[in-house]
Amino acid sequence: MYRIAVIPGDGTGPEVVREGVKALEAAAEVAGFDFQPTFLDYGGDRYLRTGLTLTDEELEELRAFDAIFLGAIGHPDVKPGILEQGILLKIRFGLDQYINLRPVKLYPGVECPLKDKGPEDIDFVVVRENTEGLYAGTGGFLRKGTPDEVAVQESVNTRKGVERCIRFAFEYCRRRDKERKLTLCGKTNVLTYAWDLWERTFREVAAEYPDITTDYAHVDAICMWFVKNPEWFDVVVTDNMFGDIITDLGAIIQGGMGIAAGGNINPQGTSMFEPIGGSAPKYTGKNVINPLAAICAVQMMLDHLGEGEAAERVERAVMRVCERDIRSLSAGKMGKSTTEVGDLVVKYIREV
Repeated sequence: MYRIAVIPGDGTGPEVVREGVKALEAAAEVAGFDFQPTFLDYGGDRYLRTGLTLTDEELEELRAFDAIFLGAIGHPDVKPGILEQGILLKIRFGLDQYINLRPVKLYPGVECPLKDKGPEDIDFVVVRENTEGLYAGTGGFLRKGTPDEVAVQESVNTRKGVERCIRFAFEYCRRRDKERKLTLCGKTNVLTYAWDLWERTFREVAAEYPDITTDYAHVDAICMWFVKNPEWFDVVVTDNMFGDIITDLGAIIQGGMGIAAGGNINPQGTSMFEPIGGSAPKYTGKNVINPLAAICAVQMMLDHLGEGEAAERVERAVMRVCERDIRSLSAGKMGKSTTEVGDLVVKYIREV
């Protein structure tokens, strides 16, 4: 029995979460396990009603769950940053979800914007450090509101944080067992302090993994090569900010936000899984949003929980829908409603 915290969140989050839970129910039925969902109303509507984002007591309660399934955070009537910092980052930091895991995989039937590139070319994973860097919130203002104003935002990189991220990436690359190649993405020629630490740590840890081939690329070169030669990559490891940027590029080359999912991982604690496309408020309630990214997040959650058969069934069902049933991954252009796409996934989970 898995205890799953379900946070539908804002905008179209509840719609895609509904379809994700349907897929989870079908997978559990076929694979023979049970789960207990607990629905939590953390998000913009509650904040507008009560002024609360996520209390310290609620954060502690999340530790008792086996996993968290998140729909989306972001409300048009709430100032940007309040919900993201008060809920999303608070969960990531408070539960020490120090890895952001982002598969970038092009499925058959999905249109790729890259010329002459297909599913055989785009299948890699980005391992992003998730609790340090520029997102640590260290910095401040001097003479705010004056012509002499100074704003400082500091990137915090600890040996412990960098090493555990890099070590996770090596272990993941070994388990993935594809090309066994790990690329460090950084900016060593300019950001000389933080990236000296990253590069030194990468080399030291690499010595423990002689079966893994390693290389390095500047983040600007990575952006170029993701477009020009995505087939070069197997697993990429990087810091918080660079990871945030290159994973959105990865999402586009795999077909768009409609298929992109991510995991916020604490290997020793409670992890959280989510579609990365955001709340898309303009589509709220129209039953046209693509739920496949949320369903892919369920697939990642099942894999993380050790339910490999169920995870494989969900992924194959998603692939079948992409190949057979929808015209586009974009909201309103699928040729099917949100509910219909979810129903098809459930059907294929039971058939595969």
